[in-house]
Amino acid sequence: MTGSLHDAVLLEGRLVRLEPLERRHAEDLARASADGEVWRKWTTRIPSPEDVPAEIEARLAAQAAGRIVPWAVVADGRAIGMTTYWAIDDANRRLEIGATWLGASAQGTGINAEAKLLLLTRAFEVLDCIAVEFRTHFHNRQSRAAIERLGAKQDGVLRSHQIGRGGTLRDTVVYSIIAPEWPTVRLGLLERLQAGPQ
Repeated sequence: MTGSLHDAVLLEGRLVRLEPLERRHAEDLARASADGEVWRKWTTRIPSPEDVPAEIEARLAAQAAGRIVPWAVVADGRAIGMTTYWAIDDANRRLEIGATWLGASAQGTGINAEAKLLLLTRAFEVLDCIAVEFRTHFHNRQSRAAIERLGAKQDGVLRSHQIGRGGTLRDTVVYSIIAPEWPTVRLGLLERLQAGPQ
């Protein structure tokens, strides 16, 4: 392993740059949140445009406490969303990729697939992770389909796992990719990116 699961480093691909999250990303991220009003979707926790600065502060505080590693998703020179290494478990070399969102116009462009390729490559090839998890709301069909397209396998459903908007109970679907699966998942992601936007 070269590096720590807690290191915030720049990750760069052809379509996207994952920049360690900073306060300077706030204006772009507020515009991204307003893009398609993605923050209104009830199955996610995307900050509203006016709540973006507070969300950045919360993520930076969690990073300082050693709990997460947050990035701004940057394309064409502007931040269009966020993603995070979450639930970092050093002892068991596991982490979750989560709290990910993109403005509506960035969805379906290949940006998410390349961002996941960058994050997974770092997790498995640099940080020597044993497993990477993804979690989403049971009713978030778009997110579940995107996670399954990565090649992640469903581990199970945590029923009444969290209290969501308006007091609704969230069933959380848990997926993972384990280290022996990574070479095949990597090839699948590369093939998707070569085929272009989907």
